[in-house]
Amino acid sequence: MRARLEQTGRKVIRSFMPEQHRELFRELPFLLVGSLDGERRPWASILVGRPGFVASPDSRTLVVSAFPGFGDALGQNLLPGAPLGLLGIQLETRRRNRMNGTVVELGEGRFVVRVEQSFGNCPRYIQAREPVFVAEPSRVTGPRPVRKEGPLLSGASVELIDRADTFFIATASPAARGDEPVEGVDVSHRGGKPGFVRVTEEAGRTVLTAPDFSGNFHFNTFGNLVLNPRAGLLFVDFATGGLLSLTGETEIVWDGPEVEAFTGAERLLRFRVTEGTWLEDGVPLRWSAAQPAA
Repeated sequence: MRARLEQTGRKVIRSFMPEQHRELFRELPFLLVGSLDGERRPWASILVGRPGFVASPDSRTLVVSAFPGFGDALGQNLLPGAPLGLLGIQLETRRRNRMNGTVVELGEGRFVVRVEQSFGNCPRYIQAREPVFVAEPSRVTGPRPVRKEGPLLSGASVELIDRADTFFIATASPAARGDEPVEGVDVSHRGGKPGFVRVTEEAGRTVLTAPDFSGNFHFNTFGNLVLNPRAGLLFVDFATGGLLSLTGETEIVWDGPEVEAFTGAERLLRFRVTEGTWLEDGVPLRWSAAQPAA
């Protein structure tokens, strides 16, 4: 497996974005972002704008003309020199590309990221959905209802996770910083059937357990977690635009009866919640079921 991983990485992880990746980012109405807070804890966030709000003037640069909404941890984490993980995912066509890089410019209504790693992902486990704007995205958002979550999640948050078929996960290498490509932040997609994330309580904390299925053999997410168990999760309520963002610690269950109980799982990810936020009407998008492109 190690040989296959090394061979895969050499072939598909680039220090620049190929044209098809740049094209996808330009078409997107939303962008997933992984970042680190002042305690080096990962958070996963989502930015929204009309297609074209993400631009690529050259193969080593992304310009994002959007800022996080009120209450989003990214608002404090977006600083010059900060490492970021970016995921461009088109749910209706099930295309996705990832880019990890560094903030090199922060200006009025936009920020610029220098590309350090760029690679594609297969469409497996992506639930096809069509996004629709219900309001105009604004670069300046005022206060909105923000509910703080502690180690033991509220009933409303548990209900969202219980029916979720998708979440996004941000991870980081132990020495993540903005000057070394392999020491950065990553954000990725995880999907399955509704209810694929199991919610339990242990010692006064909510624990989320999710299966990990066969993928691209990149191991960006799990490679980070082996060395740095901290992670951030983002659950999107696709019907209401609500956002549940969590940070916590993980454990990987590599084998055994618990893994075998999840059909098709190769390993399990266990996530213990530290804290989080629920953002009511967090994005001006709603998603409806769509047929994947042929």
